Amino acid sequence: MKFDAIITGGGLAGLMCGIRLAEAGKRCAIVSRGQSALLFSSGSLDLLSRLPDGQPVTDIRAGLETLSRQAPQHPYSLLGADRVFGYAADAAALLARCGLTLQGETALSHQRLTPLGTTRGAWLSPPEVPRQPLAWRDVTIAGIAGFLDFQPEFVASSLAKRGIVTRTAELQLPALDPLRLHAGEFRAVHIARNLEQPDVLAALVEELLPLARDTDALLMPACLGLEDDQQWHWLNQQLPCPLYLLPTLPPSVPGLRMQRALERRFRALGGTLMPGDEVRRITVNPGEPIAVETRNHGDITLRSQHVVLASGSFFSNGLIADRSGVREAIMGLDVAQSASRSDWYQTDFFKPQPWQQFGVQVDARLQPTLRGAAQPGLLAIGSVLAGYDPIAQGCGGGVCAVTALHAAERILGAGGTEL
Repeated sequence: MKFDAIITGGGLAGLMCGIRLAEAGKRCAIVSRGQSALLFSSGSLDLLSRLPDGQPVTDIRAGLETLSRQAPQHPYSLLGADRVFGYAADAAALLARCGLTLQGETALSHQRLTPLGTTRGAWLSPPEVPRQPLAWRDVTIAGIAGFLDFQPEFVASSLAKRGIVTRTAELQLPALDPLRLHAGEFRAVHIARNLEQPDVLAALVEELLPLARDTDALLMPACLGLEDDQQWHWLNQQLPCPLYLLPTLPPSVPGLRMQRALERRFRALGGTLMPGDEVRRITVNPGEPIAVETRNHGDITLRSQHVVLASGSFFSNGLIADRSGVREAIMGLDVAQSASRSDWYQTDFFKPQPWQQFGVQVDARLQPTLRGAAQPGLLAIGSVLAGYDPIAQGCGGGVCAVTALHAAERILGAGGTEL
C-alpha cells in the first residue's frame, strides 16, 4: 500500500499534519494505537505560558525571542519566532475549518478558569470556558449529585478569594440514576451521552432555571456536547444569566470533541485512518520509499517517501523508560536525556521535572537521527520531541500544532522527493 505520507500517531500533532496534507491533495494514512492524550485535555490549547526560568509570558513574540536564548533546543527555537507565529495563525484557521470554535489571539495569551477555580495561561479556548477578566460580583457553581470528577467547593473557595460571592448547588437529574449505580460509569462522557436525549436536557434546564436567577453567572462541569457546542448555545438561550462550563477530570468532553472533529475532517478529505493499529517497524533506506510495518496489516507493508513520527511521549508509549535509559519506541532514534537517572527528576513534585524534556533529537527541519545519522524522509513532531516542558512552560498544544504544520509544509515543498 503506497501513500504520499504516513503518520504514526493519531493525536493532535498527527491529525493536524494529516489534515494539512490531505487539504493539499496528498494521499495520507494515519496509524493510531488508540485514544490519544486529547481525551485527557481541557479542550484549550497553550502556545507559551512560561519561560524556562519561570517568568510568565503574555506577549508571545517577546517570549519567543527570550526563549531562543534560554532554551536553544526548544522546538520553537529551532524553527524561529517568525515561523512559530505564522504556523500558530495557520493552526487556528485549520481548527476552525474542522468546525471547532475556539477563541484567543496568537500575540497575547489569556487566562482561563480551571476546574479548581484557579487560572492557567492559554492560547485558544472553547467559548464556554470562562476567561479573565471575570466580571462577576456573584456566581453559582452547580455540581451533579454523585459525580465525583467535579467539586464545586474547590471552585467556590478559589473564586471567593478574588472577592466574588459564591454559591454552590447540586443538580439531581434523576435520569442519571442508572449511571450512579455504577461509580465507574459515572463519567463526563457518559453524562454527555445521556444529555443528548431531549427529555434529559429539558430536565437540566428545569433544574438550572432557579439557580440562574439573581446571579451574574452559572458554572457547571463540561458534560455537554460530544460533537459540537450547540447544546451549550441552546442552554444559554433558555437561561437568564450566562452559563459557563469547566472541564472535568478525564475523560474530557471538550478533548473528545476536538479529537472527533479532527478525525471527521481528515476522513472527509479522503485521509485513511487506521485506529487500533500499531507501527511495529520503520525501515529507512536512502533512495527507496520508507517501509512501515504494522501489527494489523501483517505482511502488507505500507510505503511512502515521507513518514512523520507523531507517536507521543511516555504517556502514549512513543518514549519508553527502563533501567538502561530512555528510548524511542519504534526505531530507537537518538534521544536527548540525562545520563544519570538521579538527574531525571527533582524531589519536589511541584518543580519542573527534567524528564519532561527528554525526547527525540531533531534539527530545524525536524529530521531525527539514528546513531548520529540523519534519516531521509523521516520527520518527528509533537510530544515525542526533546527540548521542552509542556506542563511547566505551558506549550504542549502549541508545539504539537506548530511542528505538525511545519512538517506538512516540508513534505509539500519536497514533492515526491526525499526530505
